[in-house]
Amino acid sequence: MAQDHRIQLQRFELKYLVQPGQAAMIRNFVRAHLELDEYGAGNALCSYPIHSLYLDSERLSFFWHTVNGNKNRFKLRLRFYHDAPDAPVFFEIKRRANDAILKQRAVVRREAVEPLLAGQIPEPAMLLKKDARSLACLDEFIRLMKQFDARPKARVTYLREAWLSPEGNSLRVTLDREVRCWPQEHAELSAGVPEVAPVFGGLVVAEVKFTGRFPDWCGDLIRFCGLRQTSAAKYVDGVVRAGQEHFTRFVTGQPVVRRLPGANPAFNPHAYV
Repeated sequence: MAQDHRIQLQRFELKYLVQPGQAAMIRNFVRAHLELDEYGAGNALCSYPIHSLYLDSERLSFFWHTVNGNKNRFKLRLRFYHDAPDAPVFFEIKRRANDAILKQRAVVRREAVEPLLAGQIPEPAMLLKKDARSLACLDEFIRLMKQFDARPKARVTYLREAWLSPEGNSLRVTLDREVRCWPQEHAELSAGVPEVAPVFGGLVVAEVKFTGRFPDWCGDLIRFCGLRQTSAAKYVDGVVRAGQEHFTRFVTGQPVVRRLPGANPAFNPHAYV
């Protein structure tokens, strides 16, 4: 699933946590304005799976940047859509600068994952896209990874239903279901999903993503479906639900943990690695 050509460099995102019934209302509303993503067509719930491996420092720096509401922050992650040997892997830097989202993305062969995580730019044959933008992304990914001593920390998976603007990628409405998160400190990119409770329970993460002007009909959508904007950070909320201590090790003899409400101390990470 090579979706790289539809990634926007900058956009705005509005997030909502909705009940399944509201998600059905959103679908019925947006289908008059948007087209279903081709990868969801013919699948259950019009969805396809997304898998992400998030990197963070031992002290979970990126996690705490989000929890503390830093205006300018970023995440490092590897994204893939299935685990066939020839399936590509996307290295992504997702930044938030005030209210805007900026994303850099580079697509590589699976053989390039280990060298990249070791801080090495892979051979040209390992790159599925060799343009200057992709190379700049990988160079910056490695720089940030080394600066923060970031390593694989968590896997996040979910099913995405995506509706796109017929004129391009200027507007997307997505519905993400069955969001799951668990500790992972290695680079194995398997599409298997363990029996981990969904991060948001039975709720669906709805997002309106747009560049430029916010369409008037999106305001009608929000009012008609009774949507209330909220925060729904899949990696961060997943770590909170499981408990931060399961995603970090001991440093200088002391646990690197600050407890947040809603964390689950009974979570057993050893069953999922």
